[in-house]
Amino acid sequence: MPVGAGTDSLIAVIGWGKSGQACARALLARGLRVAVWEQKPSEVVMEGVQVSIEPDSRLLAEAVVAAAPGLIVVSPGVAQHAPIFEAAAAASIPLIGEVELAWRLQEQGPQAGRPWLCVTGTNGKTTTVGMLGSILRAAGESALEVGNIGTPIVEAIDSDATVFAVELSSFQLYTTSTVSPQASVCLNVDADHLDWHGSAVEYAAAKARIYENTQVACVYPSQDRAVERMVEQADVIEGARAIGFTLGTPAVSQIGLVEGALVDRAFVANRQKEAAFLADLEDLTPAFGTHLTPAVVSDALAAAALARAHGVAPEAVAQGLRDFQPAGHRRALVAHAADMAWINDSKATNAHAAVASLLGVPKGTAIWIAGGDTKGQEFDECVAAVADRLRGVVLIGEDRSVLRAALAAQAPQVPVVEVDGHEDWMFSVVNEAVALSRPGDTVVLAPAAASWDQFSSYSERGEVFADAVRRLAEQWQASQAISQQGKQGADEPKCDLPGSRATEEQDSSWH
Repeated sequence: MPVGAGTDSLIAVIGWGKSGQACARALLARGLRVAVWEQKPSEVVMEGVQVSIEPDSRLLAEAVVAAAPGLIVVSPGVAQHAPIFEAAAAASIPLIGEVELAWRLQEQGPQAGRPWLCVTGTNGKTTTVGMLGSILRAAGESALEVGNIGTPIVEAIDSDATVFAVELSSFQLYTTSTVSPQASVCLNVDADHLDWHGSAVEYAAAKARIYENTQVACVYPSQDRAVERMVEQADVIEGARAIGFTLGTPAVSQIGLVEGALVDRAFVANRQKEAAFLADLEDLTPAFGTHLTPAVVSDALAAAALARAHGVAPEAVAQGLRDFQPAGHRRALVAHAADMAWINDSKATNAHAAVASLLGVPKGTAIWIAGGDTKGQEFDECVAAVADRLRGVVLIGEDRSVLRAALAAQAPQVPVVEVDGHEDWMFSVVNEAVALSRPGDTVVLAPAAASWDQFSSYSERGEVFADAVRRLAEQWQASQAISQQGKQGADEPKCDLPGSRATEEQDSSWH
C-alpha cells in the first residue's frame, strides 16, 4: 500500500524518540500531514508536527483512532500487546513500524529496488552487520549500516547508498509485511524480550519474519533446526535459496571452514565439486585477537554469505574482515591491567550472549561480572554452559537473586562475590575481580542482563566499567612501583595494596 498516495489524510506516529522523529521528518519531507502521540513529556519540537501527551496507553489508543488517521506508524518501543494494535485493527486502520515505512517510501521513490541485506538474531546482529558493511565497502559499494544499529533506516533511504546492511530487532520485525530483502539471516534465537512479546513463541515468530519475501538467499546456521524451520516456512520470492553456514566443513549450498579458511560451496558455479576461498581465520585477528570465539567466527560466516548473495567477489571478503572494527562495548579489550585482560561486553544483555563471550576464554580462567535487569530470564542453562570457564564471579545489579541461585545450583564450586550500588561501586567490582583472580586470567563484563536497573544504557555501563579498569591500572602500576622500590625480600606483605589478590590460603578455602 503506497504511503499517502492520493490522499490528504493524517498519518499518526506513536512514540517521539529517535525512530518516531525520523519517521516524522521523512513524512513531512514528502508533504504528508503528521500528528504524534507520546506517553512521556518531551521537549523536542518539530515544525509542522503536533505532539500530544497521554500517559495512559488505552486512552492514547482511543485518541489516535478518534483522529481517524489513514495510517498509524508505531515506534519499536511500543510493545505488541499495547492497546493501539487492537484498537487499530478494530477500526481497520493500517498499522506499521518504521522499517516497513522506510521500505514503502523507498519503493515509491527514485531508489526503488535498492537492495537490503537484513540481519536479526538474539545475539551477534551488530557484529555481523558491521562485518557485512566492511566487506561491501571493500568490494567498492557505497554501503551503510542502518536500522537497530544506530541510523534509522527511514532516514537513510534518502542517502546515496547503493546497498544497506540492515540490523533488525524483533520489535522492528513485528510490524513488517512487504519488506523484501535481497538476502536475510537469523543468526540464532533464544528467549529474550519476553516482557515485550509476551512469550518465547511470539518472540521467535517475530524473528522469523526476517525471511519473508526474501529474493535471493535465506541464510541460516545449519546446526540450528529451529532457525532452519523458519526458512522452510517462509513465504519467499520464487528462486530464493536456503544457504547454510557451519563451523565445520561445508556441504553443498553452505559456507563453512576448511583447515582454518572460510570457504564457499554455495555461490560457485560447480558447487558439487568445488569451493571458493574467502578468507583465513587470521583475517579476524586485527579486530578480535588470537582467541576467536565460535560466535565471532559464525558471525563472519553469516556476513560472508550475505555478501556473496549480493554478488561480492571472494577476495573482498578477506579484505573486509581485515578492515572491520567492532562497535563499542562488544567483546572489546579495555586493557591489560593487574596481569589480566579486561573485556567489555556490556552489550551482552541476555544469557545467550554471555555464554558466547565466556566460551572464548580458556577453561578455569574467567572472572565473570554479571547481573542487572534480568528481564524475566532463567540462568541455569547459561551457568551450566560456562561453569568450567569460571575462576570466580562478581554479581552486580539491584536484584542478584536469580543469578545467585543459578550459580549455587550449577557451579557451587565457583566463588561468588556480590557488590551493591554504593558510591563508586564499579571500582569495588574491578577490585573484587582482582581478588578472585590469578595472573593471566581474563575478566569479562558480560552481564547477561539489561542495564536499566542501574544505568541509562548498556553503553553507559560499559563506559563506567572501562573507566574503573583504567583507574585500577593506574593504581596497580603505582603500587607495583612502590613495592619494587621498597622491596627487601620475597616475604614483604602486599595484601594492603589496591587490587591485591587473595592469599593462597584464602583461595584454598573457597574450594
